[in-house]
Amino acid sequence: MAAFRALGLAPWLAEQARQVGLSRPTAVQAACIPAVLQGRDCLGCAKTGSGKTAAFVLPVLQVLSEDPYGIFCLVLTPTRELAYQIAEQFRVLGKPLGLKDCVVVGGLDMVAQALELSRKPHVVIATPGRLADHLRSSNTFSLKKIKFLVMDEADRLLEQGSADFTADLEVILDAVPARRQTLLFAFPCCILIILIFFPSRDCQVLNMMLRKYSFPSVALHSMMKQRQRFAALAKFKSSIFKILIATDVAARGLDIPTVQVVINYNTPGLPKIYIHRVGRTARAGRNGIAITLVTQYDIHLVHAIEEEIKLKLQEFSVKEQSVLDIFTQVNVTRRECEIVSV
Repeated sequence: MAAFRALGLAPWLAEQARQVGLSRPTAVQAACIPAVLQGRDCLGCAKTGSGKTAAFVLPVLQVLSEDPYGIFCLVLTPTRELAYQIAEQFRVLGKPLGLKDCVVVGGLDMVAQALELSRKPHVVIATPGRLADHLRSSNTFSLKKIKFLVMDEADRLLEQGSADFTADLEVILDAVPARRQTLLFAFPCCILIILIFFPSRDCQVLNMMLRKYSFPSVALHSMMKQRQRFAALAKFKSSIFKILIATDVAARGLDIPTVQVVINYNTPGLPKIYIHRVGRTARAGRNGIAITLVTQYDIHLVHAIEEEIKLKLQEFSVKEQSVLDIFTQVNVTRRECEIVSV
């Protein structure tokens, strides 16, 4: 019990954890519970059986107990079986609160589910397809005030294969507030998140090009309205879109701990801009990669960066034939997108 208390959990919740057999925090619980209680977004990578469900159930229940209302938390999961398992953990650990939950999955009566949703349960655990169906067909409930969005087995939710949830997830993301805590839990090393810095005038064009080639991308630039920026950033932070094309101005102050790759489309004119950009990855002790595209006219800029950071940048040559093989098709696509964006 003391070990859970040390993570910041209230005595009643630590005692509840003890009663259900949680004697000491697992690694993922020790890493995630304090971060969630501090109001931060979180990405937890852990194998099955590592206690990752309790890693989000416990802190969500604590925050809920401080200001209870419904609908407070939305949990998305790829399968109905997992949805019921998560619901059971919420019920057992949240028993002292009189917790109300609602499981929204396929194969069950939609009218009965809609009635449950209209009663504003504290926690909704759902598969994307069925929840999106409700959002498309009903206005008897709202997700606009949720505090937490949790995506369990996020790697399966976000993969684009036979079970592609992208369209349903977009419907759901449009229905939840941009300002919320987002918690992602996945199998280790399954989610790659990329941030590309691009000039403002071409930002939207590149986004359209990537989408044409089926890359899950979203743009963030200064010509967007604030509401559009919040929505785009929320979709990126939730990993609905794994690639963000952003301008320096729009990306200023971004804190997305899970960014693994930063790509500079152009070599920054000032070393401090380079430092700001590449600082979006390898945060909080994580590993990260920064790639900068350099032409023969940018060598002096690279030397200025190296002098500022006191480090020799590693050079990777480009195979010219590989570029030429796709050059024509990419140029055609670019012209098409430029016409549409005008």
